[in-house]
Amino acid sequence: MNKPIRIGVLGTHSTGKTTLLKRIEMELRGHGIPVARTVRLAKRAAAIGLPKMHQHTAASTEWIITQGIADEIAAAAQGAEVILADRAPLDAIAYLHAAIEYRGEHLHQLERERLRLLAATQLPKYDLLLATVLDPDVPVDQSHDYDPHYRQLVDRHVHGLLADDPVPHTRVTSSPASQANVIEQALRLCLQETAA
Repeated sequence: MNKPIRIGVLGTHSTGKTTLLKRIEMELRGHGIPVARTVRLAKRAAAIGLPKMHQHTAASTEWIITQGIADEIAAAAQGAEVILADRAPLDAIAYLHAAIEYRGEHLHQLERERLRLLAATQLPKYDLLLATVLDPDVPVDQSHDYDPHYRQLVDRHVHGLLADDPVPHTRVTSSPASQANVIEQALRLCLQETAA
């Protein structure tokens, strides 16, 4: 195998992105496949003083995208055969667009296009993109102070961006059947590719 398999996930917060990737990672490790998962990009951005959630800016968006790229390159260099990207680049764009709309602001067109292009250059690298779908009936962890309106805006922008291009992806709902199907799809893809 010449390059690692890349599986990216995107979706609004508390829709099971990280849990889904952890389950895929566990299955792959069970088959002895070297796997790496990019983690905590938004928290790492906040730790260096960049804004997050509805305060998201062009700078924080660019940092998250480029740090995610760097993390994936590092994982490949360290021998991962599968890379699980928690927050594929379009995810950061969706969060930014939602934040701009939430605040009633406008992003300069050149800045919008530059960031969109940056994210778009990464899309061909992904063998599988998973997009979680917001289910408003699923309760949110009360330890997080999430704004429900912003959460809905992110969900709308995620699926809008995917539909605009259109970007090949698999929608993942909160149903156990949908989750199981996607895990099986990812596992089948990785087993076929690593065996080749």
